[in-house]
Amino acid sequence: MHRPERAPATAPAPPPTGPLDTALPAGAGGPLSGAAGRGVLEGAFALLDAVQQEQDAGVTALAEVCGLPKTTAYRLLDQLAELGAVERSAGRYRIGPGMFRLGHDWQPYPGLRAAARRPLRRLTAVTGTTVALAVLHRGQTLVLDWAAPADAPCPLPDDQPVWPWYTAAGKALAAWAHPGPALGPPPRTWPDEAARIRESGAAYDHEEVLEGVCCAAVPVAAADGLPVAALCVLTGPGHRLERLADTSRRAASAITAGLGRRHTPRHDAPPRPAAPALPAVGRTSREAGRGAR
Repeated sequence: MHRPERAPATAPAPPPTGPLDTALPAGAGGPLSGAAGRGVLEGAFALLDAVQQEQDAGVTALAEVCGLPKTTAYRLLDQLAELGAVERSAGRYRIGPGMFRLGHDWQPYPGLRAAARRPLRRLTAVTGTTVALAVLHRGQTLVLDWAAPADAPCPLPDDQPVWPWYTAAGKALAAWAHPGPALGPPPRTWPDEAARIRESGAAYDHEEVLEGVCCAAVPVAAADGLPVAALCVLTGPGHRLERLADTSRRAASAITAGLGRRHTPRHDAPPRPAAPALPAVGRTSREAGRGAR
């Protein structure tokens, strides 16, 4: 797309006097309309969301999705391209390497990726299966990291890090969440299934998300005992998922130990909301209760 030439300025533009000086037009229609004085950051992030959803789109389509004037969208996309947040090719835009680097470093708990790296690969070596570390975020399962055997195909598409909440990993975390996460209307059987997950300490997926792929998932607790992630083992229909869950619990405990070494609680930090304690490693909650008695 040809970029229009700018007329030479006769005098330097005055510096902005506040956040409203860089606001987008208040009359723009669409999802972003309504609030006068919106900042440029909101428009830029809306465009990034649109680029991520559309994968590869031109400025006209992206402006329409965001409810921005085409000239505003073009200017913001041009700036995002200069920063590496988006890539421009033949007048079309896609997510750039800058966003990939930033997003790849995201984690919901300090040190989680580093603490999980070695146990993740050890679990892959022991089970001969693909293993993933996942979290539940805004009603979706996000895969933070995964490892697969060198001699086996990975059933986890590497171009799809976001999955529905009802994966085994998502269910393992949703069952322990307190208060419950926003998942939309869950199935009528979910309360009973969540109780079974809390009792056994594991969640299972029998080809419910991907045909030919079964999964066993266990929660990973932080140093304070609250679940912050899930460790899931992906395999074919012929494997015993309960046995894989037992092996995964030991790896999850190793991650928890690593988080305890890396994270020192602040005395002035606000307490996290209370949640049920995870069952003891290697035993179900029912067995743990009998032992306590």
